[in-house]
Amino acid sequence: MAEKRILSRQKPVDISAFQHLYPFKSHFFDLDGLKYHYLDQGRGDPVVMIHGNPTWSFYFRSLIKGLPSQFRAIVPDHIGCGLSDKPDANQYRFRLKNRVEDLETFLNYLDLKKRITLICHDWGGMIGMIYALRNIEKIERIVLMNTAAFFPPGNKKLPFRLWFIRHVTPFSKLAVQGANLFAYAALFMASRKKLDNDVRSGLIAPYNCWTNRTAILKFVQDIPVNKEDPSYDLVEYADKNLYKLGNIPMLMCWGKHDFVFDMAYLSEWQRRFPDATVHLFPDAGHYVLEDEPEKILLLVKNFLKS
Repeated sequence: MAEKRILSRQKPVDISAFQHLYPFKSHFFDLDGLKYHYLDQGRGDPVVMIHGNPTWSFYFRSLIKGLPSQFRAIVPDHIGCGLSDKPDANQYRFRLKNRVEDLETFLNYLDLKKRITLICHDWGGMIGMIYALRNIEKIERIVLMNTAAFFPPGNKKLPFRLWFIRHVTPFSKLAVQGANLFAYAALFMASRKKLDNDVRSGLIAPYNCWTNRTAILKFVQDIPVNKEDPSYDLVEYADKNLYKLGNIPMLMCWGKHDFVFDMAYLSEWQRRFPDATVHLFPDAGHYVLEDEPEKILLLVKNFLKS
């Protein structure tokens, strides 16, 4: 009965306008009655790509297409995102804990036991690095793009736009779930270059009605600011234990013009992992993979082969 309610409220996603950019076969995993969508391309050592908010597996399309043949691209959509089911807040918790557990359950289902490369962007960094800390023996390499897995460095505060969405709840629901302003704004603010219309369509397509935008709002509301916040302890766990990943080769591809994950975040990553290979893209923004897909693909291919 619960699944029928979920399916009746969510609106189907039409991918016909950008199918040429996303020509991948969809797979679905039953996650406690919810359909967890993922892509599974190629054979060989697994490369798991973990998206953030408000993106989905579409964001990694250039990497999926360009990976060497000896690697297996595995790219899930978080619940509420992409082509996965989109429950409302009464049917799914939308907490960091749920995201990590979902990923772990899914990768266990695929029976991935070793030589995993993680590629993480935005919220995917926090989710992916916590998974890595719980499964260090399985992780071969890590690629990070404009993300964090620690509390804001120094005395940085939550940017006003995120603070406003997080705290002003009535307005947040109307703006994010009603008008889809968060996802629409990202189309113009997160990339330095002007995105083609079909790329814009692809990035925003899953978020086509009120219920389908629940996850976007909940991701922002789940950002821990105080110790009383539900996800604070898990972020603290990541913050205090990241050093345990110090022996894992890391590649960082960073867009310089990011109003959230700015240069202070990159400096903090470098402080914690001084041996990481770092590439700063001076003309890229938060959607660094949209701004510099060819350059990042080449870097990732070389990193995987090294």
